Amino acid sequence: MGSDLPHHVTTPPHAVERQGGTHGILGRFRRLGVVPVVVIDDPADAEPLAAALVAGGLPCAEVTLRTPAALEALRRMAAAEPDLLLGAGTVLTPQQATEARAAGARFVVAPGFNRRMVDHCLADGLSVFPGACTPTEIEAALEAGLRVLKFFPAEPMGGLPFLEAIASPYGDVGFIPTGGLTRATLPEYLRSPRVVACGGSWMVPRTWVSERQFDRIRDEVARTVAVVGECRKAP
Repeated sequence: MGSDLPHHVTTPPHAVERQGGTHGILGRFRRLGVVPVVVIDDPADAEPLAAALVAGGLPCAEVTLRTPAALEALRRMAAAEPDLLLGAGTVLTPQQATEARAAGARFVVAPGFNRRMVDHCLADGLSVFPGACTPTEIEAALEAGLRVLKFFPAEPMGGLPFLEAIASPYGDVGFIPTGGLTRATLPEYLRSPRVVACGGSWMVPRTWVSERQFDRIRDEVARTVAVVGECRKAP
């Protein structure tokens, strides 16, 4: 198995490939450590936001489909920064997944587990990471052939202790905790062998984007990248 999954996790190679491949999406998640979760209200903010993420050292974004501007923002970010690893978040239907892919998304993320949407993505070769926060949801995802899931909402559900408790029976599952994380809480998650990467919006608050505070976003991204680096130096 490649280096994209946490230590001690024995995910079958075919399952990894269905969710992005050993050297693909999951590998980049593992190397980056953090996936910025972005809400964009104005497509004009897409290009400077993409540039700020790249300049800060985190060429990745999950653009949530919570606004009418989201798909156009995806298109503009993909065109402006071809090396940016772009995904769509809050994907609830097969149609949204198809539209997101056409706009430039290379992966999709959902708040919960929708078997119809997941099956559609897998059949289309699109990496998908649905949300789960109970053993029942984890087992439904396992049955669908998934081995890496979004843990959401992470902090309101009890944070890392809760994640490790529900994950313990499932030794071949990795998680992307998202929801309520901050730069201060990031290290404890990244040091867990069950965590592939973390999702968060603290680097790109919606107000910072709408107020075009792109230098501020770049600087917070750089601070987050530094935290990831320090975590990896720790024994």
